[in-house]
Amino acid sequence: MSFRLLAAAAAALILSACATPPQAPISLADVRISSPARIGVAMTALPKVDTSFPGAGCLLCMAAASVANSSLTSHARTLPYEDLPQLKQQIAERLRKKNAHVVIINEPIDLSALSSVSSPGVGMSRKDFSSFAGKYQIDKLVVIDIRTLGFVRTYSAYIPTAEPKGVFEGTGYLVNLKNHHYEWYVPVNIMRSAGGKWDEPPKFPGLTNAYFQALESGKDSFLKPFGN
Repeated sequence: MSFRLLAAAAAALILSACATPPQAPISLADVRISSPARIGVAMTALPKVDTSFPGAGCLLCMAAASVANSSLTSHARTLPYEDLPQLKQQIAERLRKKNAHVVIINEPIDLSALSSVSSPGVGMSRKDFSSFAGKYQIDKLVVIDIRTLGFVRTYSAYIPTAEPKGVFEGTGYLVNLKNHHYEWYVPVNIMRSAGGKWDEPPKFPGLTNAYFQALESGKDSFLKPFGN
């Protein structure tokens, strides 16, 4: 084997060793909630409702996809969040029903501003939330991080490969602030189709309904683990 091939093989091994496996879901046991721990509940800033076109990789491809779907994008940006901004209050209410002491963190948290945990193990947060313990006098923190809302339409370069769908994508987790371990972790990626004709500008009634279905299902995915 040539030196070049050996170097390439070594590089591949290094990259594979450094790759971080995705965090597996962790269910939330009632015993963790009903303990006397003080629990904070926080959300990141909500993304704007918008369109996205994965697969339209080059700049010209993205420009073509944006032009082709400009009416849908304009409509997406008019759609409301409904009661999504109250999600952390709704989670807090369910926690209190389980006799937990709950602190609602009113301001959106900025994950990019947090430092990283050094050498995180399996089932541990990559971000260091320990500063929240002293600031809010809490032992654990629920984080709801919603990253995508609106419509997604997949592309292969310039060519659409599917009809647009309503989308809700994010992650919810409960972090133990003493050891950075997840005690609950759920990735949420929900897509809903129009279920019929979708290309009906300017109001896109079929896709609008799909958006609200995705929004409701996504919100329920974060609420249900905490009970009724």
